[in-house]
This record gives sequence, structure tokens and C-alpha cells, in this order.
Amino acid sequence: MEPATQAFKALADPTRLRLLKALLSIETHRGICVCELVDALGLPQYQVSRQLGQLKGAGWLQSERRGTWIYYRVSAELEPWQTGVLTALSDLRGESFQADETRLQRRLALRQEGLCVVGYEASAIT
Repeated sequence: MEPATQAFKALADPTRLRLLKALLSIETHRGICVCELVDALGLPQYQVSRQLGQLKGAGWLQSERRGTWIYYRVSAELEPWQTGVLTALSDLRGESFQADETRLQRRLALRQEGLCVVGYEASAIT
């Protein structure tokens, strides 16, 4: 029961919920760079990185370093119950989630060959 408890605890934080929802909203097998999530959610890098680490530790995410950037994506090794939770999370609606998704899509449009090349550019998407 411990892994399930940790997985649900990770979803209890509003920032982690926003991050996971943002990752679910975009179809990309390459993942999303931390700086893209920072710009999309309008949060400090240290906070986004810490929250992503907790989601990863709880089994929701995988990460991969590419050069200076770390890309996160929803884990490909989820249990069936986790997949069900993510399906329900995908259906959540709200102004905050929609605004995050809109900013993230604008931010992802700055990619070259499908990868982040900008770094932190909050002014480019607001």
C-alpha cells in the first residue's frame, strides 16, 4: 500500500497537480523541459524542479537529461490504477489549468526540431 499512498500524496499539492495536468495536456513523447514548465506555470525554477522531483519519486514521471536541459514526461511504467487516475485528471477543467495549457503551447511553439532551445523566456509567452 505504500507506493499507492505516496502516489496519492504527490497529487495533493496544487502545484504538482498543475504540473501533471500540464504534462498530460500536451502530446509529446520527447517530454517537456523544466524551463518550458517554469514559463508556462509562471513559477520559480527551484519550485518547479522540486515538485517535479516529488512527482517522479512517487512514480508519476520519468526524466531524461539532454544537454543542459532535463525533460519530464508521464511515466510509461504506470500501474493500471495510475492510468485511471491520470484519465480522470485529464478531464479536470478550470481557468488555471486552461491558462497553463495555453502558455505551455505558446512556449512549445518556440522549440526547434522538437526540442527546447530558448531556456527561460517568460517574457516570450506572457
